[in-house]
Amino acid sequence: MAPPTSSQSKPGRTLLLLLVLIIVMGATVALQKAFVPKFGLDLAGGTTVTLSPVLANGKTPSQESLDRAVTIIRQRVNGTGISDAQVAKSNDNIVIQIPGAGRDEALKLVSTTAELRMRQVLAVAAAKAPPVQPSTAAPAPSGSAAASPAASPGVASTAKASAAPSGNATPAGRALSKALTAPTPEPSETKRARTSGGRAAKASPSASASAAPSSSAAPEDASDPLAGQDTSGIDQALLTEFRNIDCSAKNRGQGALDDPNKQIVACSDDGSARYILDKAAVQGTEISGAQAGTDPTTGEWIVQVNFKSKGATQFADITRRITSLPAPRNQLANVLDGVVIVAPTIEEAIPGGSARISGSFTQVTATDLADQLKYGALPLKFKQSSVVSVSSTLGQDQLRGGLISGAFGLIIVMLYLLLYYRGLGLIGMASLCVAAIVTFLTVDVLSHNAGFRLSLPHIIGLVVSIGITADSFIVYFERIRDEIKEGRRTLRSAVEVAWRRARRTILVADAVMFIAAVVLYFLAVGDVAGFAFAMGLTTLIDVVVVFLFTKPLMSLAARMRFFAKGHKLSGLDAERMGRTGRAEQTLQEA
Repeated sequence: MAPPTSSQSKPGRTLLLLLVLIIVMGATVALQKAFVPKFGLDLAGGTTVTLSPVLANGKTPSQESLDRAVTIIRQRVNGTGISDAQVAKSNDNIVIQIPGAGRDEALKLVSTTAELRMRQVLAVAAAKAPPVQPSTAAPAPSGSAAASPAASPGVASTAKASAAPSGNATPAGRALSKALTAPTPEPSETKRARTSGGRAAKASPSASASAAPSSSAAPEDASDPLAGQDTSGIDQALLTEFRNIDCSAKNRGQGALDDPNKQIVACSDDGSARYILDKAAVQGTEISGAQAGTDPTTGEWIVQVNFKSKGATQFADITRRITSLPAPRNQLANVLDGVVIVAPTIEEAIPGGSARISGSFTQVTATDLADQLKYGALPLKFKQSSVVSVSSTLGQDQLRGGLISGAFGLIIVMLYLLLYYRGLGLIGMASLCVAAIVTFLTVDVLSHNAGFRLSLPHIIGLVVSIGITADSFIVYFERIRDEIKEGRRTLRSAVEVAWRRARRTILVADAVMFIAAVVLYFLAVGDVAGFAFAMGLTTLIDVVVVFLFTKPLMSLAARMRFFAKGHKLSGLDAERMGRTGRAEQTLQEA
């Protein structure tokens, strides 16, 4: 297939297209003020911990348990405020990379076992206080959620049932023996439940916003999230923290290890509500199991929870104590890794060592809650199979060494092109410079917009690819020389004919390299995968540079007398190419 006419007669347009591409990427970098790529752990410094599961009889862990462990560890790591930490599966292992963290800090972070705790809810409100409106400024005089005009008609009956301080009807409209019933979501959460199938068992501020005020309530300030709620027995510092916490923020305390012997302020796992919680009444280690299933009478999804002997006693005591209290103090929150995963209303004392949680569950949400209750701690026991720490100083040394080797390799290749091809070598050198610019901008844009992190294997791949990129120029230059040596063409026609023949060779060679890089990337892990990614990326950039820069620039150079007349420094002179007299005469006539 012949090249486009525009690339033959108007190479300036093709060069302009490349210039626009470079300007767009450069503008993206400038607008984001991202002038330096983000570095991987081996360059920025930090710790990599590889955890291997330990199972009896050498069994293979299930993917479900590994996924659950990854989720819990990721929440814990991200909840500490450490940015750019990565937690991922690698076969049956879990690899945690924590940039900037020291060895002891990282080991403490990933080795501590998360534990589920059950705490009484003392106060609850929305993640952010809604704007005060005249029609809703006064608190509702009763515990009915129907007093709130914002509640949707579709959940009015549910709200009444869950806000009631005594065990009347459940959300299904019936008495439920030995049950935990979830409070009604706020309008925003009702919308979330309808659109995403979320469970109504999630705690929400509406359960307390409409509660009857007690003697210690503060109804005079409707904008206060604690207005109308009983704040007796709560430390003043916690009240201040509760008013200031923003549970809608990305970092809302996930991964925090709460003290079971202290009251705490916590957010719901979806960030829709904030809570003040009492000391832990039941530890997650006292839960013997949790299963998702369906109610044989109604067909709705429920979660059955079973306790050990000590946990059964503790659970019976706390449910007996809070069942007659007004909302929200009749709610029992389940806290995992610093966030509330569910806070159902207790309708009656629950002895016997088992309980069930009902609400607007789907199979997915019921199973998810059962797993969270069952795996309050990590679902698997892990051992540290390897711990590798890289200091920031060592990372900088490796980065400096990689950049020096890259620059040295680039200079060597340029010198070779200049000495061997002379004038044509200048075109090759310009192409390598453009390839370097495009590569840097691509890496920078990917780094700040696609989560890519430049590591030492990437730098090695980029350095190795310098020779591969120069290979494409050499193939094209040699085809031009071959056409001229035959003595039948002028330089301008030789450039076009040589391009049609060299183009196929270049594309085939780059295709083979790209396929090898893709296969290596998907079959390998870690450093080898990073090397493969860099190889594949530079192969694509090589195609772009050869088509949009080298070929058009060569077409423009063919119009210059320096090259067209075969100057002795052009790389196309008769002595260097060994042309016959007829071939030299043909070039002089160009």
